[in-house]
Amino acid sequence: MTHVDFDHLRSRLSPLVAELYAGRADEVLDALLDLAHRWAPELGPADRERPDEGSAYLITYGDAFRREGETPLHTLASVLRDHVRDAVTDVHLLPIYPWTSDDGFGVVDHREVNPELGSWDDIADLRADHALALDFVANHLSTSSPWFQGWLAGDPRYAGYFLEPGHDFDISRVVRPRMAPLVHEYERPDGTVARAWTTFGPDQVDVDPRTPAVLLELTDVLLGYLSRGATTVRLDAIGFLWKESGSTGIHLRQTHAIIRLWRILVDELAPGTLLLTETNVPHADNITYFGNGSDEAHMVYQFALPPLVLHAFVTGSATALSDWASTIGPVSDTATWFNFLASHDGIGIRPTRGLLTDEDRALLVERTVARGGRVSMARHPDGTEDVYELNTNFLDALVDPNDEDPDAAAVVRGLAAHAILLSLIGVPAIYYHSLLGSGQDRAGMEASDISRRINREVLDADRLAKELESSPRRSGMLEGLRTLLELRRELPAFSPFADQQIEVLDPRVFVVRRAAGTPNEVIAAINVSDETVSLPSLAGTDVISGRSSNGIELKPFGYVWLIPQ
Repeated sequence: MTHVDFDHLRSRLSPLVAELYAGRADEVLDALLDLAHRWAPELGPADRERPDEGSAYLITYGDAFRREGETPLHTLASVLRDHVRDAVTDVHLLPIYPWTSDDGFGVVDHREVNPELGSWDDIADLRADHALALDFVANHLSTSSPWFQGWLAGDPRYAGYFLEPGHDFDISRVVRPRMAPLVHEYERPDGTVARAWTTFGPDQVDVDPRTPAVLLELTDVLLGYLSRGATTVRLDAIGFLWKESGSTGIHLRQTHAIIRLWRILVDELAPGTLLLTETNVPHADNITYFGNGSDEAHMVYQFALPPLVLHAFVTGSATALSDWASTIGPVSDTATWFNFLASHDGIGIRPTRGLLTDEDRALLVERTVARGGRVSMARHPDGTEDVYELNTNFLDALVDPNDEDPDAAAVVRGLAAHAILLSLIGVPAIYYHSLLGSGQDRAGMEASDISRRINREVLDADRLAKELESSPRRSGMLEGLRTLLELRRELPAFSPFADQQIEVLDPRVFVVRRAAGTPNEVIAAINVSDETVSLPSLAGTDVISGRSSNGIELKPFGYVWLIPQ
């Protein structure tokens, strides 16, 4: 248990509560402090003060792996012990709660584990071997949730829990990530019709934290996750949390105030625990969730990275990637980037605004379609549409459609792409299908007509074990990434907080110096082209191969981590 100075906590929370709930600030503040008092005995410091060069996350569903006669969460723990072992330090579980839609994100009850996955005891079993990241779908709930059903029935307890925009509520500027209508109608038990705000679809109804009771419920859920052992909490789609008439409905100051409020509670009650914001938006908007570097998110998803890395391999040029990376540096002593290439979602294209041209984006669309993927669209307030994300398997998207051996190419290019991921400032996160060398699941996508399921296949654990012995693609990715991760944890230059400098020695090569000018300096150089490239100005010892040289030669899609001479 952490010693908490509740008078100090009150003084820190007070201005934020006043900003959010003028006129009811004292009442809400007292309720928040009551929550803190109630949870404090069950909370305490995380196992580490902050991430380090050894930190790496695995992103996975709770039912990513199945074995007959076992709960999926138990099977997941088995797969981690048998195959992944200590390659990663943290396991990020996508929503593990009862759900009705969107493969888990239409949450019915935030506080329960879906019994089809297992139980909180299974979560504790996972926590015994790895740090735990839980997903907090704070923005919306399933229409089957008790909150929504109570609101729909007129239960006073749930009054104001959901937003029913009237005709005087101006939604003309609202930013949409989906093509479905913003507002849907639902029949009440008495036969009347209710209208509710639905950012992501008819079964995902947005909560309304303008009602103080909603903020208190959400805060209680968050602190409950910490009591279950979560050392990272991912705030899903958090940018949409607060709505005001006439606004864009995204990135509002009140949303940032709530994140600051939660940051204070987490830092005071469970120091070392991390808040991770998920906002799939242009880079300039995304980084606002760091706040001043120490008062909002501890980590922010690096959404520009996946499309820029894919663009580098599609074009054979690292120029756009290098230009962007040269603008990325340390945030603070307590905040850093959450870097990833693949996830349960597609490859977001919105984050490339200002970073890639329309022609560049067209190349990524062309590659996705040529490799059997799909393209999802979004609608703007003016009714126009553009590409929202690419639905594909990242390893497959890296491969030229004309390659004669696409599986071998996926490993060669996939390891090079992940060498970039592991070299950049921040904490790396690897999707389970990338770690295990999976290909795209077109059958699952087509059978469900859900585009994102191309990269969400559930794997049979026993078949996977055999394929890791027989499939060069699976074994090549797992062993290659395991080697890089093992080497990385021995190199202080790869601290998530160590500076980086980008060098342009050849447009075909991405070069980043970490901890430049210090005794720990490492130079990462990754060839994103299918041509051999000589870099005579780089000299040193490659920690990957163990070879020393004055000047290096990179084979197609080759990479080195040099300790400079």
